[in-house]
Amino acid sequence: MRADRLVATLLLMQARGRVTAAEVAAELEVSVATARRDLEALSTAGVPVYPQPGRGGGWSLVGGARTDLTGLTSTEARALFLLAGPAASVAPPVRSALRKLVQALPDAFRADAEAAADAVVVDGAGWGERDRARPELVDTLQDAVVRRRKVALAYENRAHERTRCVVDPWGLVAKDGVWYLVAGTEKGQRTFRVDRIAEVTVTDDAAERPADLDLSREWERVVAEVERRRSLVSATLLLPAGLLPILRDRFGRHCEPLETRDDGRVRVRVAAHMPVGIAQELTGWGNAVEVLEPDSVKAELARLGAELVERYAVVGAASVPGPPISGG
Repeated sequence: MRADRLVATLLLMQARGRVTAAEVAAELEVSVATARRDLEALSTAGVPVYPQPGRGGGWSLVGGARTDLTGLTSTEARALFLLAGPAASVAPPVRSALRKLVQALPDAFRADAEAAADAVVVDGAGWGERDRARPELVDTLQDAVVRRRKVALAYENRAHERTRCVVDPWGLVAKDGVWYLVAGTEKGQRTFRVDRIAEVTVTDDAAERPADLDLSREWERVVAEVERRRSLVSATLLLPAGLLPILRDRFGRHCEPLETRDDGRVRVRVAAHMPVGIAQELTGWGNAVEVLEPDSVKAELARLGAELVERYAVVGAASVPGPPISGG
């Protein structure tokens, strides 16, 4: 895990004072290219890690070898913990290392470092979304989370209806290329898709955050509710094994292979919020996919097929050449 390596790299630099990419690679059992990218990531993020050119050079922490992190500024400490924090909830070694790093920080910086470590959760389980570019607003929202400042949002729903509200930002979640803001509102906890936030203004008002908040646990609750709504209807399909990766890409975790038959086809269960949701995903597959059950999904496919035939049958017939006309 990359965050694990970042923390390990920093601890290695503290112990040795100066390291080369090759030494980091050998110590952490990664390629030299990977070690170099990690060192550059630390430097780019604002952690005081700099390359030393020339013979006998390498990478070092500003100020030389240290046994603690008292030389880090508040901004540098936040940068490190924003990089390493997302892995802490799933990797015990990283969590242990972060605790040690926090204790090494000056008292004035600890609150910011701990806030940064808890600011972001990365959820690797897919929902069938496509990878997306990281929204520019993520950095602004991260800063508000760490500094505990309320933010004023202009938010658009699926119907492009815009509402405005002031929220307490609790943390950010990256899932399947999509970013979400978990926040407290007047009506309780709410989750906002960052790519639907049209405007954001960080205020000077202090944000409220539950003292016992665990962002990972709160996100698990959000996911459980979304999964419940998205899997109200299931269908059993039969399709060639070669199409299974594509089906998984479309349905994400709601695609469960059941068995592989002797003819090479796979029986699969998929789920969605409504029968039409499954049918719409399968319409473009033609007869490559057979729906075994339920009848409600078959009926939706028949309805969609009839609509397509009604709209395009004339066009299709006109484009098909007729039999040659023989002269008489």
